[in-house]
Amino acid sequence: MLNLTWRNTLRHPLRASLTILGMAVAVLAFCLLRTVVAAWYAGVDASSPVRLVTRNAVSLMSPLPLAYLPKLQAAPGVARVAYAYWFEGVYIDKRHFFPQFAASLPGYLDAYPEYLMPEDQKLALVKDRRGAAAGRKLAARFGWRLGDAIVLKGTYFQGEYRLVLRAIYTGRDLSADETQLFFHWDYLNETLKKTAPDLADKVGWFLVQVARPDQAGPVSGIIDAAFKNSLAETLTETEAAFQMSFVEMTSAILVAIQVVSWMVIGVILGVLANTMAMNARERLGEYAALKTMGFKPRHLVGLIMGESLSLALVGGTLGLALTFPAVQLFPHSVRQYFGAFEVTPLTMGLGLGVALAVGVLAGIIPAWQASRVQIAAALRKVG
Repeated sequence: MLNLTWRNTLRHPLRASLTILGMAVAVLAFCLLRTVVAAWYAGVDASSPVRLVTRNAVSLMSPLPLAYLPKLQAAPGVARVAYAYWFEGVYIDKRHFFPQFAASLPGYLDAYPEYLMPEDQKLALVKDRRGAAAGRKLAARFGWRLGDAIVLKGTYFQGEYRLVLRAIYTGRDLSADETQLFFHWDYLNETLKKTAPDLADKVGWFLVQVARPDQAGPVSGIIDAAFKNSLAETLTETEAAFQMSFVEMTSAILVAIQVVSWMVIGVILGVLANTMAMNARERLGEYAALKTMGFKPRHLVGLIMGESLSLALVGGTLGLALTFPAVQLFPHSVRQYFGAFEVTPLTMGLGLGVALAVGVLAGIIPAWQASRVQIAAALRKVG
């Protein structure tokens, strides 16, 4: 049966080749689109259940006073508190965008065990007030080495900020963001005291770490209650919820991408179903002959489903194999906006599952028709 199935699959080499190629292109397109969606959600997936973000209840653009720090540290259940500011600086020109944070170092990075950094580099970062830490991918992008000078031109925080690269961190996990730059909040604050005193001694958000995930809800309530009716009320949420708020800003784009990815699969399903229908119509006489030789309907179903699955799996496997080099060919202007732009095991599993599903669905109707074929009627058509 396996030999007969394979011979049927390759009976029309050109037709089989074009069908396999179409299947490969469809699975490739599906996996690429799903990779973009997965990269969009990478920050949410990498979030820790023990990390909370306390920000201004009005907007993330509204800062919080640094004076909140002691009260946050004294809140029950809080293990660590760090803080940071989003720094919208320009490196060389606006085309060279990357995430930049003025943070309380090294405490802010200590809250992220997934960011791995050599101890000697960490010590050098702590000692140098102008020291900065960059992710491995970011350093590789610009060819930075330890000790290199990095000059950022502030936009919201006016001025020129001269940093020195003292540490390069690597991600412990595939989803860890290696495209960020961190430098000392103290350096920013000292500059602001001279150039913009109204912006000094403020932070964008506090990063609050709790001991256990089940403490996240109660601690969030305690923190927000402590600053209720103050001039800057707070909103404390889990890191996942904080990251999701950014994703939801582009939810329409994500929905459109996902719809297109499934439409691509729908098109190739129609192509493969048409191919299998053509094959079944051409072989009605053969199926009738096989029945006269003692083949059961289940044998005919197995032949047709096997042929459909063979075409789908070969094409799907080829598409999956092409996904990895195709992802690397994505323009860097697109990849720079994603912390982790990699093909995930889930995406590969979905691609393989889609190929199997298309193979099964495309073969159902031709297999059903072949199993019900009447010997006399089929032979009469052939004659």
